[in-house]
Amino acid sequence: MKRLVEEVNGEGLEAFLGEKILLLCANYFYTGKLVGVNEAFVLLADASIVYETGPWSDSTYKDCQAIGSSWYVRIDMIESYGLGK
Repeated sequence: MKRLVEEVNGEGLEAFLGEKILLLCANYFYTGKLVGVNEAFVLLADASIVYETGPWSDSTYKDCQAIGSSWYVRIDMIESYGLGK
């Protein structure tokens, strides 16, 4: 069996450190500036829950409500993620 084994730093969630991201999770969508990542959680600054995104082409979310200055989200609940609005 052939295997490619390579460890790359700065990939995945770590690549978004310092950026405003959108986390699509099992129950809710979260947005905020990604300021921390460990094996179990990510830490968002200026965090909000996005209840309705609206059209993806819009510059803001249709219903986005602040939840605090910082918020922890479990990595195992994240289904996908990317740059936020």
